[in-house]
Amino acid sequence: MTITDWPRTAAEPDPETASPAAVSGTPTPVSQTPGTVSETTEFVSETESGTGTKTSPAKLTGTQKWTAGAIVAAALALAGIGLYLSFEHVAAFAFEELRFGSLDKGKLFAVGVDVGIMVMIAVDLLMAWLKRPISWIRYPVWLLTAATVVLNAASGAPKDRAWELLDYVAAGAHGVVPVLFIMVVELGRTSIDRVVRPDQVERDSIPWLRWVLAPVATARIFRRMRLWGVTSYPEMIRRDQQLIAYEQWLKRKYEGDISKASEDELLPMKMAPYGYTVDQALAMPDEQEQAAQERAEEAERRRLDAETRSEVAKAESEAERLRAKGKVELVQAEVDGQTGQARAHARAQVSAAERAAELEQQALDNAVIAEARAREAEAERKEAQERRAAAAADLEAAELERQAAQKRKEAAEADRVAAAEAQAIETQAIAEARQAAAEADRRAAETERAAAETRRAAAEADRKKAEEERRQAAALADIARSQKEAAEAERAAAETRRAAAEIERRAVEAEDAAKLKPRERAVRKVARMILAVGGDADQLPLADIQRELAVTSPGTASEYRQEAAELLAGGYRPEQ
Repeated sequence: MTITDWPRTAAEPDPETASPAAVSGTPTPVSQTPGTVSETTEFVSETESGTGTKTSPAKLTGTQKWTAGAIVAAALALAGIGLYLSFEHVAAFAFEELRFGSLDKGKLFAVGVDVGIMVMIAVDLLMAWLKRPISWIRYPVWLLTAATVVLNAASGAPKDRAWELLDYVAAGAHGVVPVLFIMVVELGRTSIDRVVRPDQVERDSIPWLRWVLAPVATARIFRRMRLWGVTSYPEMIRRDQQLIAYEQWLKRKYEGDISKASEDELLPMKMAPYGYTVDQALAMPDEQEQAAQERAEEAERRRLDAETRSEVAKAESEAERLRAKGKVELVQAEVDGQTGQARAHARAQVSAAERAAELEQQALDNAVIAEARAREAEAERKEAQERRAAAAADLEAAELERQAAQKRKEAAEADRVAAAEAQAIETQAIAEARQAAAEADRRAAETERAAAETRRAAAEADRKKAEEERRQAAALADIARSQKEAAEAERAAAETRRAAAEIERRAVEAEDAAKLKPRERAVRKVARMILAVGGDADQLPLADIQRELAVTSPGTASEYRQEAAELLAGGYRPEQ
C-alpha cells in the first residue's frame, strides 16, 4: 500500500469551495489530487442561518418591485422616526451635560451626527450598488450609531436617585430604534450586494446550536474558516472528518504508534494548520518533485536556447566575414587584372619599339657596309684598269687588240662579280630583315598571348564576381522566401486565433442564453481548451487552466479538467 492508498471513509471536499489562500512562508497548494475528490455530488451550502448561494432571476417581477419599494419606504420612515426621537434628547443632553454652550449648538451637534450617519449609509449603499463596496465604511457608521444610542440612553438616565429596573428599560428603549435602523441598513446593503453580484460566493454561518453544544471546537472551526478562506461550513466539517479518518488509518497501520510513519505520511497532520486538505498534503512531495523537474527542464531549455543563439550568431558572423573576404578578393582580382593588362601592353609596346630600333640600326649598318664594299670594288677596278693601261703602253701593238679583248673580258667579269656581290649583299639584308620581322612577330604574339592571359584572368574575376552576386541574390531570395513563409504562418496563426475567438464568443453567448452556473461555464471553457490541444485532456497543463480560470489550487484545476473530459465524452462541442 502506497502513501495515497488510505481508505476514504469521510465525506469528500466540496468542489465549489476555493482552495486555501496562499500564506507567506508556506508552500502553495498544488494540484493532481486523486480523482475521487471530484466524484462527489455537488453541494449547495444552505445552512440553518439561511445564507445560501442560489441566486434569484436577474430581473424583478412587478410584485417584487412593489415589495422592494414598500421596504425602502418603510426603512426611510424608520430612519425619520429614529431621527425624530433622538434629536431632542441628544440636543438637550449635549447642551446640559456635554457643555456645548447653548441649545442651538447642541441641536447642531445632533444634526451633524445624524446627517453623518445618513451620508455614510448612503455612500455605502451606493458603492455596493455600483459593485465597488467600501468595507471599512460600516465601522464608522456603527461607531456613530453606538454613540447615538449611548447619548439617547444617557438622556433617559435618572438624576439624583438610584437606578431602578424601569430606568434600565427606559435607557434601553432609547437605543432600540437606532439599532433597528442599522440592522435594516445592513440587510439592505447585503440585499443590494447579492442583487448586483449574484456570482459572489457567500460565506456559510455556523449553526448556533453547535456554538452552544461545543463552543471551543466551534471556535477553532470558525478560526480556520476565516484564516484559510473556506466559505462552506460542510466543507470544513468534511476536512476535519477526513483528517481524523486518515489519522485513525495510520494508527491501525502502525498499531497505534504514529511516530513510525514516514515524513510524507505525516504531512496531512503537519499541513492541516495551514489550510491543506489530506489529499493536497499527500500530493505535495510528487508535485514538488515535478515542479523541481520542470524548473530543471526550463533551465536546460534556456541553456540550449542560449547555445543555439550563440551558434547562430557565430555562423552569421562567419558568413559576414566570408562575404567581406569575397568582396575584397573580387576587388583585388579586378585590380590585379587591370594592372597585369596594363603592364603587358606596356611591355609589348616597349619590346616592339626596341625591336624596330634594332631592325632600323641593322638595316642602316648593312647599307653602309654594302656602299663601302661597292666603293672598294670600284677603286680596285679602276686601279686594275690603270695597271692594264700602263702595261699596254709597254706591249706591242699586236697585243693591243688582245689586251683590249682581255680587258673587256676582265671588265665584264668584274661587272659580273660586282653584280654578284651586290646581289649577295642584297639577299643577306633581305633575309636578316625577314628574320627580324619574324622575331618581331614572335614577340608580338607573346605580347598578345600575355594580353589574352590577362583578359582571361579578368574574365575569371568577372565570372567569380557574377557567381558571388548570384549567390548573394539566391541568399536574398531565400531570406525573402523565409520571411514570406513566416508571414504566411503568422497569418494562418492569426486566422486560427480568430476562429478560436469566434468559437469562444459563440460558446459564451450560448452559456449566457442557458444561464449556466459559474462552475458549468468554467468546465465548458476547459473543454474548449482541451479541444484546442487536440482533444486529449492529459495534453492540457494544469497551469494553463489555473491561469485562464484564475484559480490558485491545482486540485481545483484537476477537477475542472476531469469534468471537462467527461463532458466531451458525453458529446459536448462548442458549435452545438
